[in-house]
Amino acid sequence: MAQQLADRRDIDFVLWEQLKADAAFLGKGPFKEYDKKTCRLILDEARNLAIKEVLPTMAEGDKVGVHLENGTVTVPACFRKPFELLLEGGWSNLGVGQEMGGQGAPAFISAAASEYFMAANWALYCYATMGGGTALLIHKYGTEEQKKLYLNNVVTAKWGGTMLLTESEAGSDVGALTTSAVRQADGTYLLSGNKIFITNGEHDLADNIIHPVLARIEGDPPGTKGISIFIVPKFLVNPDGSLGERNDIVCTGVEEKHGIHGSATCTMALGTKGRCIGYMLGEPRQGMRVMFNMINHARMSTGLQAMAYASAAYLLSVDYAKKRVQGRDLAHFRDATQPSVPIIAHPDVRRNLLWMKSYVDGMRSFFHYTACCGLNAQAADDNSRELLQAYYAMLTPIIKEYLAFHGHEVCIQGIQVFGGAGYTQDYLVEQYARDCKITTIYEGTSGIQAMDLLARKIGEQKGAVFTHFLKQIGTTVAEAKAIEALAGLAAAVEAAAGRLANTAMGLGQKAMSVHYQVAFAHSLPFLHTMGDVIIAWMLLWRAVTAAGQVDKAKGREQAFYQGQIKTAEFFIRTVLPVTLGKMDAIDTGCAAAVEMDEAGFASV
Repeated sequence: MAQQLADRRDIDFVLWEQLKADAAFLGKGPFKEYDKKTCRLILDEARNLAIKEVLPTMAEGDKVGVHLENGTVTVPACFRKPFELLLEGGWSNLGVGQEMGGQGAPAFISAAASEYFMAANWALYCYATMGGGTALLIHKYGTEEQKKLYLNNVVTAKWGGTMLLTESEAGSDVGALTTSAVRQADGTYLLSGNKIFITNGEHDLADNIIHPVLARIEGDPPGTKGISIFIVPKFLVNPDGSLGERNDIVCTGVEEKHGIHGSATCTMALGTKGRCIGYMLGEPRQGMRVMFNMINHARMSTGLQAMAYASAAYLLSVDYAKKRVQGRDLAHFRDATQPSVPIIAHPDVRRNLLWMKSYVDGMRSFFHYTACCGLNAQAADDNSRELLQAYYAMLTPIIKEYLAFHGHEVCIQGIQVFGGAGYTQDYLVEQYARDCKITTIYEGTSGIQAMDLLARKIGEQKGAVFTHFLKQIGTTVAEAKAIEALAGLAAAVEAAAGRLANTAMGLGQKAMSVHYQVAFAHSLPFLHTMGDVIIAWMLLWRAVTAAGQVDKAKGREQAFYQGQIKTAEFFIRTVLPVTLGKMDAIDTGCAAAVEMDEAGFASV
């Protein structure tokens, strides 16, 4: 069986049965041109292209990597054909709004298509799509002239796009950056400085690369309040749209990384010859405000990336477990005359696979639910928009961190299913695990997401946003309680949600007290417990959706629906009790991490 990358039946279940996204969004507003049939065809084509053209480049791209010579980064040669096919098919801008020149597909459809491409080869796919974030900034904050010069070429991926943020001494602490900008008489700026860890900062797949660059105008105040953002093209663009001379921005190195070897992670030098020209994007000293439009989108994309890896690793593991014959069935363990069986017959392998499935299923539902929340916020009236926007914003750091962390764990357990074979490069699960690790780091590390959740999001609107979240869980719990077979699972999720509310209140109070350091030492465990409760909620919701179909369905369809109920039962009965223990640990408020002397961490 050919590698499937993503479970299409499960995607359809989430979008059309669980979330009922067709009734909620299609055929109306910005999606009036989209119907369910169109969306299905889009996903069919994405799957076919991903499997036939993109997936064959994944292992080769990993082995070949990127190469820097004379300031030019060369990507693996096998990337070229599928890259052109991605552009020809419009896959680079499927989810980009029509007002920007994109196809304007609903976020849940563009994300479902992206799951296939990310699992097939994220490094390649990213070259075609990363410019969407750059285009968004130009569309929202650029002048009419800037939009005319850059927007179409970036949206169509003829030109690439990036974000130059990180410096060696200014990673999470963006306000410490030292890249400077000096205003010229003609209104342009000369920039000088160095940026690191720049994805796609230089490559040979695009005619030009448009870099949004964070820098401080000479004389502006320190910290984030003094940061502006500039458009810095690799090649300057003439008024007629043609390419002019090479700008003074060069790649001086590419990172040798743990994974995503086909992705160019660049060190960029600006102004080494004193003539790096930049153009103000938006207003002076509003750089952080502008940049965060891209960051929030990037965090959602990072969560999706991790989920795509996890889904692909899980499907590979199930397929391998069905084919790999090893050991006798436990019922005949001592009888040497009995034949060996596929390892999927062994209880611990089945437990491991169901553990993987519960996270993959829950994460897929959580991601698409959050994407739909974003659409609801955009369409809301004045009375509810602020609440729904804040709700979407609260879920974003959880999407990024929880899906990244547990997506990587699913990949690791995939290696475990394969055993020794999984530790070799003969199977893609090994590469999925390496490639997935970065998702817990870039676009804000785990601790950054946890601090954002605790410091900014949980207490938003005096707790109204968190209360809204609990009400959504309560709706599903009430529906599940009406189904006799799910009543016990509903009660368990209800109890966990109530406990989470108490833990959130206690941690929030501690964060506003003299013990704030202790609170933030527990912020990441809290994010993960909140994520656990969300996954339990999503799986319970799936079970409610499936319960009414079990008796109507037959064969594989009946097994699919029964699987939804069993998956919810597994997670709620075996994982959620551990979550309650995590809340016990948070509630104790252990201060050891902040109280211990630095010298106590290591005697060196």
